[in-house]
Amino acid sequence: VQLQASGGGWVRPGGSLRLSCEASGFTTDYYSIGWIRQAPGKEREVISCISTADGTTYYGDFAKGRFTIFRDNAKSTAYLQMNYLKPEDTAVYFCATVDGSTCPTAPKYYHYWGQGTLVTVSS
Repeated sequence: VQLQASGGGWVRPGGSLRLSCEASGFTTDYYSIGWIRQAPGKEREVISCISTADGTTYYGDFAKGRFTIFRDNAKSTAYLQMNYLKPEDTAVYFCATVDGSTCPTAPKYYHYWGQGTLVTVSS
């Protein structure tokens, strides 16, 4: 399984970014894709996750109302639309996957990881 995350960059507070995660090499049609981030000096945390089986989504409390996850199964790509970004959203953002339709809420349960893309929110 290979995951390619892209779309990170610098943005001012209040701005928006859209991250993309292109996945390949799956041996199953049903898996969940999550976005996880790691801020400097902090542990990784799950932002959001979506199941390819039924579209079920999960959001961390800090992401609700600002971030939206969606997918294009035909392109094997998941996206994370991030709006109203804050300086505390500065982090390396990873996409990761796990077989099955359940969205893990802890990073340790994800099996495959992409390389990460840096998001910097500052003025």
